Amino acid sequence: MRSFDLAPLYRATVGFDQIADLMDRVFTNDVAQPSYPPYNIEKTGDTAWRISVAVAGFTADELSVELKENALIVAARKAEDETQRSYLHRGIATRAFERRFTLADHVKVTGAAHENGMLHIDLVREVPEALKPRRIAISSAPASDANLVEGEKIN
Repeated sequence: MRSFDLAPLYRATVGFDQIADLMDRVFTNDVAQPSYPPYNIEKTGDTAWRISVAVAGFTADELSVELKENALIVAARKAEDETQRSYLHRGIATRAFERRFTLADHVKVTGAAHENGMLHIDLVREVPEALKPRRIAISSAPASDANLVEGEKIN
């Protein structure tokens, strides 16, 4: 894979750091993405999502969900088993993992639940009132104000 240097983009733009970071992250990711553990991302509302991660064999104490900046990190470490088991076939993988999801601005984690071998993480986008679009009322200026300059009459 080709490597692109985005350093000139950083010094030639102001306020577009997130776009440059996103492009840098896309270009530096490995071609072979890990496929363990499998996960689903479903849309549950206009501004709500749910990430479901298959975590068969892990207890809730062995899982961790962490939010750092705009990254959601789901990790698992299997506790050491005191009794050494002898398996004839071992098809359930309980190896440690760390899965990262990059979240968009203003996306918040509202909760996480572990049930039936699945870890469900609920997300919602909460845009602050100051950033929401708002309608500005247009008023027509009275004709008598046309002859005013900074509050003083000119005629």
